[in-house]
Amino acid sequence: MRQVPDQIAQWVEQDYTSLGADGFGLSDTRDAARRHFGVDAQSIVVAALAQLARRGEVQATSVKEARERYGL
Repeated sequence: MRQVPDQIAQWVEQDYTSLGADGFGLSDTRDAARRHFGVDAQSIVVAALAQLARRGEVQATSVKEARERYGL
């Protein structure tokens, strides 16, 4: 569930990205559900790269390349 983590995000001083799912029943397999809710390995890699790009630690093009590579 992401609701509580998203509610406290404004008080977290560090860069913060919540992961999780707010629903169920939208996919026929666990892998498909993870992809749908953006909590599969590839989605987490893209989320981490996006945070690093916001901080200037990696180039923004690496986020685009990862999205294209993983079909996100």
